[in-house]
Amino acid sequence: MRTIRWPIAFLVTAAIAISYLDRQTLSVAIKAVEQDIVIPDDQFGQLQAAFLVTYALMYMVGGRLIDVLGTRRGFLLIMIWWSLACAGHGLARGFLMLAASRLMLGLAEGGAFPAAAKAVAEWFPVGERATAMGMINGGSAVGAVVAPPAIALVLAHAHWPWVFFLSGAVGLLWTVWWLWDYFPPQQHPRLSVAERHELGALMDSSPQEQGGVSWWGLFALPQVWGMVLGKALCDAVWFTYIAWLPKYFQEMHGFSTAQMGCIVWIPYAASGVGSFVGGWCSSRLLRGGYSLNFARKAVLGASAALMPCIALVTRAPAALAIALFSIAFFAHLSFSTLVISLPADLFPRRMVASVVGLVGFGGSLGGMLFNLAAGYLLSFYGRAAGYPLVFAVGSTLHILSFFWILLTIRDVGPISMKRWRMKDEVAAGVR
Repeated sequence: MRTIRWPIAFLVTAAIAISYLDRQTLSVAIKAVEQDIVIPDDQFGQLQAAFLVTYALMYMVGGRLIDVLGTRRGFLLIMIWWSLACAGHGLARGFLMLAASRLMLGLAEGGAFPAAAKAVAEWFPVGERATAMGMINGGSAVGAVVAPPAIALVLAHAHWPWVFFLSGAVGLLWTVWWLWDYFPPQQHPRLSVAERHELGALMDSSPQEQGGVSWWGLFALPQVWGMVLGKALCDAVWFTYIAWLPKYFQEMHGFSTAQMGCIVWIPYAASGVGSFVGGWCSSRLLRGGYSLNFARKAVLGASAALMPCIALVTRAPAALAIALFSIAFFAHLSFSTLVISLPADLFPRRMVASVVGLVGFGGSLGGMLFNLAAGYLLSFYGRAAGYPLVFAVGSTLHILSFFWILLTIRDVGPISMKRWRMKDEVAAGVR
């Protein structure tokens, strides 16, 4: 039977790929940019933090914004915004202009994953959500894989501002596709009768769907804190690795821009495989009769167990370092896919984007702090001693994240909103 929902997952995957292409432009093109703008290590860390601080803030409120605007209109607006912000990097003539562009890019891109999670909650039943989210999360790897060779090709034929102008243009083209193809299931003009019947439970407005707590009331839920801090720990590593990986191989292994384009995409490709494999394994366990709780946590634990290998990367030759990064990137995206699937497992659909926004805020905040720490460690200790410190700390954070999730989310399954709504009303002075 022909379905609409998997092409929609592909459409959202493309948006996430574009977002990672846009945010990687500066990291990959940094040596070309430095020919015109001097950017020391500490300022490079500050540029990454500038992106992440507004990314974190928009992630937090962007989820609520998507819930209010709806997925179709909300995703359209944020894509237009971040495409223009990416193109704006090409107009920068100094550090402050670059920092302003990073701030604006983060402010728009912070709404991407809440919108993606909302689309998954609208279109996919529980047994398919982890697979769909794995596919969409894998878009981050696609964008990161495309970035090094594509940017190297542009830099071989044009000045560095064109890297940003062309990346922004790709996002604007995507908005035409989005307007044509994306509608909620209830409004989709090309949804077949058979698939409408298959998605009937999702399209109904159930009592659970009408329930919930206020946005502020979410902070009283231990499950929310479990996901927020868990994501802060694991994404601290991810955002630092993707920002510094090109710079690391250029500085410590002498890679040229052309070599970067030929080799450094490999860990990002591995991350895409990890995203899909993590989601697929969890869905397969679920179909095999295991509980939702076991299906999610078993894959989380297995993924976290692979991450300590990154501590060895600074002692390895270039080829082995690429392999170690590939294992770590694979494991992180598998882990992250399951974490970002949890809000749809735990909360009613109308609250999913808001919860994902809070979870993403935690991840972005962790990434911002660790990027700043990496920049200052490298400036203070030098690269020879600084990189081992950064990777040694990073190798432990997924393990800590996993145990924190086990502690705060005892059972993965729908939360009783009635109990928490009563607490929320008492806190607000309703009773």
